[in-house]
Amino acid sequence: MPFPEPAPPINLKNLKINPYIFKKVPARFACHYKIMPIEFKEDVLTVAMEDPLNVNMLDDIGLFLGLKIIPVFAGLSDISEAIEKHYGLGAETIEKIIDKTPLDTEAIQDRSTEDIETLAEDASIIRFVNQLLVQGFKDRATDIHIEPYEDELQVRYRIDGILYVTPIPPNMKYFQPAIISRIKIMANLDIAERRLPHDGRIKVKIGENELDLRISILPTPHGESVDIRLLSTTMLYSLENLGLSQNDIQILEGLIKRPHGIIFVTGPTGSGKTTTLYACLSKINNKERKIITIEDPIEYQIKGITQIQVHPKIGLSFATGLRSMLRHDPDIMMVGEVRDFETAEITIRVALTGHLVFSTLHTNDAVGSITRLLDMGVEPYLVASSVECFVAQRLVRLICPACKIQIKPRKEILNEFDIENNMYNTSIYEGKGCESCKFTGYKGRTAIYEFLVVNEEIRDMVLNGTSSDQIKKKALESGMHTLRMDGWEKIKRGLTTIDEVIRVTKED
Repeated sequence: MPFPEPAPPINLKNLKINPYIFKKVPARFACHYKIMPIEFKEDVLTVAMEDPLNVNMLDDIGLFLGLKIIPVFAGLSDISEAIEKHYGLGAETIEKIIDKTPLDTEAIQDRSTEDIETLAEDASIIRFVNQLLVQGFKDRATDIHIEPYEDELQVRYRIDGILYVTPIPPNMKYFQPAIISRIKIMANLDIAERRLPHDGRIKVKIGENELDLRISILPTPHGESVDIRLLSTTMLYSLENLGLSQNDIQILEGLIKRPHGIIFVTGPTGSGKTTTLYACLSKINNKERKIITIEDPIEYQIKGITQIQVHPKIGLSFATGLRSMLRHDPDIMMVGEVRDFETAEITIRVALTGHLVFSTLHTNDAVGSITRLLDMGVEPYLVASSVECFVAQRLVRLICPACKIQIKPRKEILNEFDIENNMYNTSIYEGKGCESCKFTGYKGRTAIYEFLVVNEEIRDMVLNGTSSDQIKKKALESGMHTLRMDGWEKIKRGLTTIDEVIRVTKED
C-alpha cells in the first residue's frame, strides 16, 4: 500500500488569524517551540510547525495549553516571520519582564532614575534593543525611529527612503523609559536629562559587519523620541557604482582632476550627496595630495584624509574651520554644507586661491543653486569665476529583480515626461511584489543626476544677471540632461519605475 502524499506547507504570509488566539498561546511559548497558532475552535488548536510528526512536542504543547493540538506543516523561516508579524518584535522579551515583575503601568512610569537605569540593564531590555538593531540591519534600514505617543510606542524603519511600521507588542509602551535609557547608556549619554535634545554615537558589530550608529533624541510631551541612523563603516562607493551614465562619469572624472574651483552637489536631505562626494574624494585620494574635510557629522572615515567634525558649541563652525584648514597646506578640501553667506564667501575665495573644493547645497535643481548663492549675498562675479559644476541628484528605488514584470506605459504618463507617443511600445518594467522585497516591488536604490557644467556662456549669463530659466534653457541646448530625463533613461533600462521618478522629481 503506497504512503500518502505529504501535506503541502501552509502559506502563513497571507493567512488571516483571529487576534484572540494569541491570548491562548503566549509569545514565549510560540518562540520556544517554534510554532504558529493559526486557528482555535472548540478546545482544538491548529498550529503550524516544522515537524508535525514530532509526537513528544505535540504532547508537551497539548499538556501545557490544555487543548487538543492539530499540527500542519510550515517552513521554519515562515514561522519565525509570522511570530514577529503577529506577536510583534520583542514580544517574548516583554513577557519575560512581566513574568519577573507584575505589570503596574503607573509604577513603571513613575519610577526614579535609578530604578529605570536598573531596568535598562535588565537582560530582557538589552535583548530587545539588540533585536531592534539586528532587524533593522537585516531589513537594510538606514534609520530606526522610536516614537512615543499618548497610548502607544511606535517603531518605524526607513528602508530605501520609505518608512515602514514594525509591529511591536502594545505593552512595550510601558517599558519606553527603560528602552530609551538603554540606548542612552550605549551612547554614553545622561539618562537623567529628559528635557533637552541629545546626540551621541554607538559602535556595534553585527556578524562580520561593523556599524556606526548616530543617535538623536528629542523630548516630546509623551516621552523622548529616538532616531538611530545606521551607517556601515564599509559603505563607500566608487564612481562607477553610483548610477552615473558613462557620459556623466567622463564629465565628473574631468572635473575632479582640475587644479582649482568648486564642485557643488545639490539636493534635499537624504538624496545621497555625501556618498557622491566621498566617491569623488576616494577617486583622487593618494599620497601626493593633502585632502581635508570639515563635516557635520563625519559619516564615513576615509584612510589618508584628514576629517574635522563641526562643533558649534565651542565655536568650531564651517567658517572658522575653513580658515584653519587653509593654514594646513591642503590641495583639496571638502565643506560638508554651505549654509550661510560667510561659509559661501570663504569657500569661494579658497577656490580662487588655487584649491579644489567640494561642497553641498540644499536646492531643487542644478540651476537653482546659482540663485541660492546669489540670495545668500555672494557676488555674481565670484560665482562665475569659481564654480566649475553644479550636480543635482535624487535617489530612486530599484525594481526588485525577483518579481520584475514588463508593462506598457500609459499615454498620459508619456505626456507628463514630454515623451512622444511613438514611444508607447517601449518596454518598461515594475515590481509585482514578492517575499524578497517584502511585497513592495522595490529593492535597493540608485541615483539620478543633472549636471550643469559652468562653461563660458553660462559664466557670462551669471555675470549679466540672467534669469535661472534662461540659464537652464541655454544649458539644455548645450546638452544638459535634467533629473527627469536621466530618470527616463533608467526607466527604459528597466532599473526603476515611472512612479518612482515622478515621486522624487518635479516637472521639468
